[in-house]
Formats: sequence, structure tokens, C-alpha cells
Amino acid sequence: MDRWKERRRTVPSQGADLAVFEYGPDPSPDTPSLLLVHGYPDDHRVYLPLIRELAETCHVIAYDTRNAGSSFTTGKPGSFVLQVLVDDLYAVLAATQASSAHLVGHDWGSIQGWAAVQDPRAAGRISRFTSVSGPDLGHFSCWLRQRRSHPRGWAQLVGQLLRSHYVAVFQIPVLPEALWRLVFTGIYERAAGRPVGNNPVRGLALYRANLHAGRQPPSRISIPVHVVVPVKDPFLSPALVDGLEEWVPKLKVTNVNAGHWYPETHAFDFAKLLQESLEGTT
Repeated sequence: MDRWKERRRTVPSQGADLAVFEYGPDPSPDTPSLLLVHGYPDDHRVYLPLIRELAETCHVIAYDTRNAGSSFTTGKPGSFVLQVLVDDLYAVLAATQASSAHLVGHDWGSIQGWAAVQDPRAAGRISRFTSVSGPDLGHFSCWLRQRRSHPRGWAQLVGQLLRSHYVAVFQIPVLPEALWRLVFTGIYERAAGRPVGNNPVRGLALYRANLHAGRQPPSRISIPVHVVVPVKDPFLSPALVDGLEEWVPKLKVTNVNAGHWYPETHAFDFAKLLQESLEGTT
């Protein structure tokens, strides 16, 4: 069997057709399943280098979120709120028959992952969660408020707001779409070495639909959570992990000397971390 051979299906979910891709052995009690959720402005292809490292021994599931790649909303304008994205994630899990999956999220995929593991459906469906460069929105809001009384809080607060300035820019009508089409897509594709198509424009819906998300404090998470922190990430402060242990008792934090796209640029190293987690050595 060619473990790398891609198996594709379409999964309908709340007004969207999701393009789902599977690699490696079929799901079984003896084969660990991983569900990989990408971020912005990517699609599942950001994980292809990682999948090549994992597909020999793992059942790997990846999908294009409803605003990216080969997935599309079937109704207009379509919903992109966080709860709908979480529903998509569980629809993919159900369709692929993964009895219990290790959830891996990057960027917006990680934001969705935090919400998914706090959902009641997580029990028995998600065994552990690995987060890279994407905070829980509730924790992020709490963290911003708490910086005001932290000894170094104001410097951290201002630093993170500067890192996140693009979120405000994305709320402006028309301008972000024009900048991506005319300027930034070409720059990004040359830097990444792969096409992103119209993912950047379609993905703006994430920021516009969820601007006011995260007002509720996070819920306690009982499964193991591994937060991988790329210390050279220009968008997120490493200090955002502060306070996670208060509601994530089985927390492990690993700092890595890499930038925002660590899962793609350091696929071998990331695969090793994931395999160690699957084997119970971390």
C-alpha cells in the first residue's frame, strides 16, 4: 500500500462542502489518527511536508476549511463564526470514522482547535491537542485585560497589539482585498514557495465574523494539551501562554527557534514532537 497516496472526499456541513484528504493506513484501534487544521491564509497543503513524515505510521486527516482551498460555502454569504467552524471539524471527524484523534491546529486552525476541545463533543473524540501559533480567543481576551496589573504588563500589552495590528486593517471594506490581490499574494507565494490562490481574500471572513468572539472565559480542558511556541513568530507574543495552566492542567509548553510557519518550515522536527506525544513519551 502506498501510504502517501491521497484519498479525497467531500463532507457537507452547514452550508459548506468541505474538501477532506486522508493519508496513511485506514483508521483502526491500532493506528493513531491525527486531524490537521490549517490557518490563514493557507489550506491543507501547508501540512504536506508534515504529512510526508507521518503517513507511514499514522492515519492522517487534513481538510480545507470552508473559506479556503477546494472547500466552498454552498449558500450566500455563508457563515464563518467560530461555532460553525467547530461544527465543521466534528463533521470531518464523523465522516472519516476516526474514533479518537490527536488534534493539531496552526494559526486559525489552532483557534478552532481550542474551541473544539472545550466542546462537549470532544469527550472520546479528541484524545489530545497540539496548538501552534493560535491562541484560545477567550484566554487571549483575559490575557489582554490582565496585562494592566502585570509587572511587565503594559509593555507586553502594547507589543501584542502592535503584532496584531493587521486584524484592525482586515475590518476595512474593500482595501484588504485589493492589497492582497495587487501586492501581497505575490510576495507571500514567493516567500512560501507555493501558491495560495484566493485563500487570503476568502479568509478575511474569519476576522470579520469573529471580531467580538472570545468574550466568555475559557472552560477547563481535561485532555493533554501541547502548546508549541515559535519564538520568532512576528504575530504572537510568547508570553501569551501565561495563565494557561489555570484551566489546562495537563499542559506542556515547548519553545522552538522558528517563525510563524513552523509546521511547514520545520516539518521533520514537528513530526518528531507529534510522534513522541503519540508514543506517550512527552
